[in-house]
Amino acid sequence: MPDAVVLLSGGLDSTTALALARRDGFTCHALTVRYGQLHQVELAAARRMATALGAAEHRVIDIDLSFATSALTSASVAVPKDRSLADIGAPGDVPSTYVPARNTVLLSLALAWAETLGARDLFVGVNVLDASGYPDCRPEFIRAFEALAQVATRAGGFRVHAPLIAMTKADIIRAGLALGIDYGLTHSCYDPSPDGAACGRCDACALRRKGFAEAGVPDPTRYVTLARG
Repeated sequence: MPDAVVLLSGGLDSTTALALARRDGFTCHALTVRYGQLHQVELAAARRMATALGAAEHRVIDIDLSFATSALTSASVAVPKDRSLADIGAPGDVPSTYVPARNTVLLSLALAWAETLGARDLFVGVNVLDASGYPDCRPEFIRAFEALAQVATRAGGFRVHAPLIAMTKADIIRAGLALGIDYGLTHSCYDPSPDGAACGRCDACALRRKGFAEAGVPDPTRYVTLARG
C-alpha cells in the first residue's frame, strides 16, 4: 500500500480525513503538531484516534507559534462565543481563533516527513463550507501548496488531498460513521474546561452541534453548558 502523511489534530475533520485515507488504501503516518496551543486536550484525542483508526505510525512534534497572535495561542485573546451560525464563516469574517499561517506550517512539516518516507500523498482535513472563515482552508490554498510542493522538494510529484473540503459537517459525520468512527473520542472545542468538556459556545462547538443535528444522529460530545443546563 502507498504511504501517506495525514495531519491529525484529534478533531472531527482530521479524524475523518485519516479514516478516508485508510479506506482508500494508504498506509497512514499520522502527524500531530504541538504548536503552542493553549489546550492539550486535542493532543490526547489525536493519540486516541491514531490508535483507533490503525495509523501505522503517529508522531507528535513541537514547534512554537506562540508569537502568532490568536485566541488559540494567547490567553489574552478571547475565544469568540455565542455567535450565530449565520455569522460563522460569513464573507470577510476571520475570527480571533485563526492562527496566522498555521496550515502552511503544518503542511510544510507533513511535506518534509513525506519526502523522507518516500511518500507522495498528504492528507489534510480542511473544510470550506462549515468552517470559521479561515483563509488556509480554501481550495485556492490547497492548490497553491500542492504547486509549491513540486518546486520546493527534490522528489516532486506530491499530491495534497483535502477530501472534506466541499462537504458539510453533516456529510463529514455521515461519512465517518459509515467508516466506524467513534466521534465521542474526538475533540473540537476551542475553549474546553480543565476536565476536557467542550464549552458548547465557541464556533467549533456550534458547527459540531449543527453537523450532528443535520446528520440526524446523537451528538456524543460532553458539553459543559449542556451538563449545567
